[in-house]
Amino acid sequence: MVINQFKSEAPVRDLCQWTQVPRSLYYHKPSGGTKGIQPTTHTLKADGSRVENEVVIDDIKEILSGDFVCYGYRKVTVELQRKQYQINRKKVYRLMNQSNLLLGKVIKTQGKRQWVKHRKITAVKPMEYICLDIKYVWVEGERRHYYMLTVIDVFTRKVLGYIMQRSIRQMDVIRLLRKLDLKHSLKGVIVRNDNGSQFIAHKVRFFLRTSEAMQEFTHVATPEENAYIEAYHSLFEREVVQRFEFSSYYEAMLTVAAYVEFYNNRRLHGSLGYKTPQCVWNEYYQSLSTDKPQSAAASEDLSRVEQSETCLALEKAGEAANFAYRGMNEEENVLNCFEKSVQLIGG
Repeated sequence: MVINQFKSEAPVRDLCQWTQVPRSLYYHKPSGGTKGIQPTTHTLKADGSRVENEVVIDDIKEILSGDFVCYGYRKVTVELQRKQYQINRKKVYRLMNQSNLLLGKVIKTQGKRQWVKHRKITAVKPMEYICLDIKYVWVEGERRHYYMLTVIDVFTRKVLGYIMQRSIRQMDVIRLLRKLDLKHSLKGVIVRNDNGSQFIAHKVRFFLRTSEAMQEFTHVATPEENAYIEAYHSLFEREVVQRFEFSSYYEAMLTVAAYVEFYNNRRLHGSLGYKTPQCVWNEYYQSLSTDKPQSAAASEDLSRVEQSETCLALEKAGEAANFAYRGMNEEENVLNCFEKSVQLIGG
């Protein structure tokens, strides 16, 4: 710059005047950050409450998750305003752009997806086919949705695991699958899911490949290809969501946990011959003959058969009875020793 070249020979003020460069421009040092004010982290609602942008993004995903919904940021802005959000199109565009939700934004995945070949699944044993999907659960006390990811076994219809939280990302899916792998082993299991961003993520697909499980995807706009988990979510909607109004996330979690226990251990299923999923699960593993040589995997599966509440209660009752019996024996021994001591002294 000319001013830097001659500033040792003349004052900077004069040099700026001669070159017609404002002194403020000469002394300005760029910070390197983005220009303008920092974007807001919260969004206002009509009642004056402030909502985190992550919650707004979840509501945007909910709007876009409907069948055949192909909205741009303008229509999404209108939908959010109908939900009492005080938000403009520019902010909606920014949030959707950050989350790759704009039209034309394509989630790129590595490798080809294995599509469903047969709509109906014919399973002959537990842990042959499992299905998973995400459902929204409305919590009235917090005025927001929570996301519930559920995994069921096709043969027994048993709920193998679930998580419910504000958002479900690919690492949450991996954590749930890892728990199932440790408990039941995913080797050779066929995992069926839709084309949600959490399921087509490279890390999720890589984890299933390393676990020697085969992942297959349903075709777009065909929920009937994942009918088993859709049927469970339909039951959950009718028997829980429509009957209970949750005042908090904690209350919702307690209710969901109680329903899963009821569904697995006490609810009768017509498609299972009016048996419970846990009953069918136990009957299969108990039917394996212990006289025949079994592989390590089969023995391990047998050791993983879960016990019902009745069995646990009987075990606890038996332990209490044994404890009481031992206590009575110890009392009798002390009395016998005392009587013998008295006889010896008297003798």
